[in-house]
Amino acid sequence: MKKHLKAAGLVAALASGAAVLAATPADSIDGRWDATLTTRTGTVIPFRLDLSGSGDNIKGTLYDGFHPYDGTTAATYKDGRLVLDIQHYLTTISAQLQDGQLAGNVHSQNRGASADYQFHAVRHADPATVAANAPDVSGNWVVPLPAPSSKGEKAFRFIVEQHGAEIGGSILRVDGDTGAYTGDFKDGKWVLSHFDGGRPGIITVIPNADGTLTIQQRQERPAAAPAGAASSAYGADEGTPDGRYAAKFTAYRPAAALAKGLPAPADYDQHTTARDPHEKFTFSFPDDHGKLVSSEDPRFKGKVVLAIVTGTWCPNCHDEAQYLVQLDRKYRDKGLAIVALDFEEPEQQATLEREHAFVKQYGVRYTYLIAGAPEEMWEKVPQLVNLNTWPATVFVGRDGTVRAVHAGFASPASGEFNTRLQQEFESRIQALLAEKAPVNTSTAASTRAGAGPVQVAQTN
Repeated sequence: MKKHLKAAGLVAALASGAAVLAATPADSIDGRWDATLTTRTGTVIPFRLDLSGSGDNIKGTLYDGFHPYDGTTAATYKDGRLVLDIQHYLTTISAQLQDGQLAGNVHSQNRGASADYQFHAVRHADPATVAANAPDVSGNWVVPLPAPSSKGEKAFRFIVEQHGAEIGGSILRVDGDTGAYTGDFKDGKWVLSHFDGGRPGIITVIPNADGTLTIQQRQERPAAAPAGAASSAYGADEGTPDGRYAAKFTAYRPAAALAKGLPAPADYDQHTTARDPHEKFTFSFPDDHGKLVSSEDPRFKGKVVLAIVTGTWCPNCHDEAQYLVQLDRKYRDKGLAIVALDFEEPEQQATLEREHAFVKQYGVRYTYLIAGAPEEMWEKVPQLVNLNTWPATVFVGRDGTVRAVHAGFASPASGEFNTRLQQEFESRIQALLAEKAPVNTSTAASTRAGAGPVQVAQTN
């Protein structure tokens, strides 16, 4: 993918794209656009937006780094007015075409709050010149935090994919990654940005002479927890630094970080554990039609179960759901049952608008249960210790006990960490499927007593 143009270059991009515009009908919006979001504090976040079709058959495609990631669930274009709905994120882009440019706003409903941005887009044009002599920063980096995060982390990972002067970089935390920010090398630095429908962001990456990277992030700290909410859902006290929201980090190559004795990133398989390895993992929640479903349901008994603590407001949960659909398709008939323990905001539970769109968008066929509000997670899932990531994947054996818990989800933007995660998930699932189902003690007892199995008469 070529360069995301910054706000200052939009006019120049429009001029250099005159040939493209001349070949395109004045009222057509089909093609690639260089778009920006502007936050209420004035931060400009460039991103790529591809539009195709016309009328009621418009489709918008958003990118994660160099790759198409997600798209609109509904879109219309009429009389110069464009509306793009991304319902599984509760995000809507509304814009008017004027003088070959799109201008309007973006509204997004996040967990417990909404966000509004100004929106602007011009047709994409390749830059006249491409930066040269960009240093090689590809690969993996360790990012020590200036203070522990609210989840107890002391370091993150930074994963970089590089194509010449352009890089895609993702920050991987214990609960998942940021998605891939992208941008070109210019004036001795990269300004990387990202928007996939649910998580806009921008960071600056500066290579240093000593081989380290300086990473500057523009991230506003979330509002304080509502009255009565569990504080651990929102992090440390307002006056306590949370390393996650630091304005500046230094990134080291793993060997250099190890040599300096710097802290390592969290272990995703040890962060959350079962309080008792002999305790059965039980649940009982309604599905999205109100029908109560429990771990005693025949669809789960004697099977290997993946129980996912999740919420459709969580971008990393969107990443994982797309992978879970693949696992469900591959292992459903071999004895795997996947169940989502979905925690939605109280205002969403009446209609489940986002949950319904989420299930439809990703083609989810595994069980979705509405477990409660996010602040109720610890009460509703008491069997786990240090449960504080969205998502968390619980591997349950055929005997009903917890065999492992994986915190967070490293998406394809995390490169080899996503590849490693997929290998570990499948290896663990295959090992659990190879175990024999437990003997039904009541049936075994009646057989030993001479009762034998019940015979069912056949009728024609």
